[in-house]
Amino acid sequence: MLSAQERFGKVAEKAAENIVGALLTSVLDWQERDLNWQLGRADLVVTHNFTKYLIVEAKRPGSLSNRTAIDNALAQAIRYAHEQHVKQVAVCDGILFFAADIVDGGSRPRVTLNLAQEEPPIDELWWVSMDGVHRPCEALADLSLLGQIGAALSADEAVDAGQDVLLHPKYQIPARCFAYVGNPSKTSTWKLPYLLADGSTDLKRLPKAIQSLSSNYRGAKVGGIPDEAIPDVFRRLAGAARAEGKMPASGVKVAPVYQMLADILQQIELAGV
Repeated sequence: MLSAQERFGKVAEKAAENIVGALLTSVLDWQERDLNWQLGRADLVVTHNFTKYLIVEAKRPGSLSNRTAIDNALAQAIRYAHEQHVKQVAVCDGILFFAADIVDGGSRPRVTLNLAQEEPPIDELWWVSMDGVHRPCEALADLSLLGQIGAALSADEAVDAGQDVLLHPKYQIPARCFAYVGNPSKTSTWKLPYLLADGSTDLKRLPKAIQSLSSNYRGAKVGGIPDEAIPDVFRRLAGAARAEGKMPASGVKVAPVYQMLADILQQIELAGV
């Protein structure tokens, strides 16, 4: 579908919308009446029996060719989902389809698909089907695929999908750079900056974020984070620390702040939260 439209020049965002619609109704079990285009500020809201299940942000084919563009588009979708009280979001440029759950002030990957494949992986797609979209997804999407799914268009046609990116007035970074986001549209609810704008770990702010939260297990020094969200916030911070090789491992000595984080994670897992 995409290659056919590309013959007539620059492919418009509408092409991605057509592909998403075909994916949901021809490959999966949604009906045309379940697809609500341009509802509120969202490109697509997928509903059934008056219940909203999934918000999809469609981008021009080739525009989600790097992780920053993907993260920006996802942040945009999350803002629209918050406005409509929806817990699942997806972004798609006709080549990449990436879905995530909104959980405890952040997002959890659900599905990552390369739509250029001849045979779509039905087992993975099931998690955004009518039967699967509302179920907790235990098998997390493979985030390494995000860097491998390149644009089918030429590099000079690729664009950044972040035209509608809200930045924190103090830190000048988007919501995805914070360990907790209460409301994607209200920067005052964004807590604990720990990533740089390009998505890499901010090694200066990460230890401060850990200390701010761990000085009291229930977050005495950083207000506005609900108790039930704190375990997942610790896990996000630990994920960044682990990616930088900062967490304890066999024969590896780490800074006290990261050892403390490892101890807290162990307590969380033992408590089953």
